[in-house]
Amino acid sequence: MDNTEAIRGFYDTQVENEWKRIDGRPEFIVTCRFLDRYIRPGNRVLDIGGGPGRYALYLAEKGCEVTLLDLSPANVRFAADKATEQGLKLCAVEGDARTADETMQGTFDHVLLMGPLYHLQTEEDRIRAVNASLRLLKPGGLFYASFINLYSGLIYAMKHEPECVLDQDKETLAYLRAILNDDSFTGHLFTHAFFVKPSEILPFMARFPLDKLHFFAQEGVTAPCELTIMAQPKAVVDAWLDLSETLSEREELHPMAEHLMYIGRKR
Repeated sequence: MDNTEAIRGFYDTQVENEWKRIDGRPEFIVTCRFLDRYIRPGNRVLDIGGGPGRYALYLAEKGCEVTLLDLSPANVRFAADKATEQGLKLCAVEGDARTADETMQGTFDHVLLMGPLYHLQTEEDRIRAVNASLRLLKPGGLFYASFINLYSGLIYAMKHEPECVLDQDKETLAYLRAILNDDSFTGHLFTHAFFVKPSEILPFMARFPLDKLHFFAQEGVTAPCELTIMAQPKAVVDAWLDLSETLSEREELHPMAEHLMYIGRKR
């Protein structure tokens, strides 16, 4: 079943929440540190599924030539308006990650796929999205793919809704059953989503013409206790962020994160 319209409708109603969701949080800060290792002013960057543009505008502010492609027209309008408001140059286009190569022209130095793999519920569609991205990436360019960790729902519940462990609704029970069975989860939680076991990500990415540079936890180790850590004095917060970046590629610690990112170089 294709849930494209439902996902588009969900994000059309969540623009402000998505814009605020990662602002000043470890997920955004640690991820930007990795982006900064490779992305330089003047580089052409395509952000596929970049929502309201938090990363796209960050990179535009660095002096990159950025194009944002997103499924949600409300996200596209918001990102374009934010760029105008901030005096930044941004091309914002509505489109589907699975057919990004039919929507866009030319090639890019960097392609970000940091949202669609959260929602494409069949492996066939996830493969289509990665292949479309890679057709738009120049040889030697870098590809960045984000995934929602299977255990992120548990982490979120412990931080924000501990009572939901008592829920008896069909989808909550299906999600918990996936965890107990050590399976990835495909279903409806916050919207139609795909929560992947960390151990399945590298085998999935190995089928593409990419050489792995990094596979890291975007929150590092902070996710379970993020609210406590981020309420500390700046020196304490900075020390935890530094530690998280240092430990972020320790695969045994990846279940502690909500989001995981793969960075690879196109052969």
